[in-house]
Amino acid sequence: MKIFLQLKKTLKIFLQRLRRSDYIIFYTYFRLTTKLQDNKILFLSDSREELSGNFKFVYDEIMRDKNKYDVTTILKKTIKTKKTLKEKVNLCREIAKSKYILLDDFYPIIYAIKLRKGTELIQLWHAMGAFKTVGYSRAGANMVSLTHRNYTGAIVSSESIRDDYAKSFGISLDKVQALGVPRTDIFFDKDYEKNIKKKLYDKYPMLKKKKVILFAPTFRGSGQNTAHYNFDWIDFKKLKDTFSKDYVCIIKLHPFIKNRADYDFSNDEFYLDLTSEREINDLLFITDVLITDYSSVIFEYSFFERPVVFFVPDLEDYRNSRDFYYPLDNYTYGDVCESFDDLIKCIKKGRVDKKKIKEFKEYFCSSCDGKSTKKVVDYYIRKKEKDV
Repeated sequence: MKIFLQLKKTLKIFLQRLRRSDYIIFYTYFRLTTKLQDNKILFLSDSREELSGNFKFVYDEIMRDKNKYDVTTILKKTIKTKKTLKEKVNLCREIAKSKYILLDDFYPIIYAIKLRKGTELIQLWHAMGAFKTVGYSRAGANMVSLTHRNYTGAIVSSESIRDDYAKSFGISLDKVQALGVPRTDIFFDKDYEKNIKKKLYDKYPMLKKKKVILFAPTFRGSGQNTAHYNFDWIDFKKLKDTFSKDYVCIIKLHPFIKNRADYDFSNDEFYLDLTSEREINDLLFITDVLITDYSSVIFEYSFFERPVVFFVPDLEDYRNSRDFYYPLDNYTYGDVCESFDDLIKCIKKGRVDKKKIKEFKEYFCSSCDGKSTKKVVDYYIRKKEKDV
């Protein structure tokens, strides 16, 4: 039986590499014909087509060391975006030459490749905290998979959750560092807050006149290819009729969600659909009430200590299929509701548990101090030891 299981494991790994055999061949060629460049940094993403989020902050910090590093970015909107033969060859050439390869999400191509000695593969995971399970922490995860396992480094938002990420990525604990999340640095920057508020109010004057509800749910499904949201849970007309006197509602869906509500948000004085905006953090500065579910935005929003409503009509199904790192009660520093009628009531209450939110931030966000970007670049690129 033991031999059979080992053969089965070997076969699965072989098949994973076989599916990426073209990349492996190209990479092997360039590994043999090019040298590793100690100053070369490569940003790779198959979930964004421009520098934003953690990537943008880290990139800008690296560029402060003028002419010291050779920086390349290869970004695609989704994993469905096909790569031409020329793009595949160029990608493998850049991977082979780069001392530092930075990721911000799942990047399937890189896992099948056996990277050369000296290459550092660093995961700047796009989400902070530890809410819905990912990677090998998920129920039914393929434990034989090569995915995530070749990271030489990864960042987290607090010391308390290092072990959660190590298990999720299938890597040793020493490879996970509580350096904070770079894109949270803006929450400690008063000038940034002042400027972004002015920018948003100038661009969307309707936001300045009333309080703001931000509707920001995460997707359902196993990933980019199956991501969706059930809009039947929301009576958008009733929501408008109930709150339009005092509120404006911003719609900000997870970028993976491809289906849309039947309701027409365009030319509606109550709704403002900003789903096309890549980053959500700027919107948090002007948000008075957040409506979300299992989204990691609860970690970023905790810095503001304002009301949040957890709208989870599929709670039991989600718990059974995806589940959380900790009991849901550990996360809910606002009201939890499972029906639309309760959602209306919870928005009206606008509750936030101040004591619980402070405990929440201490556990999940303690390494985010406004200096995370510098700490990440210092530790991984400039090779300065982490402060103890």
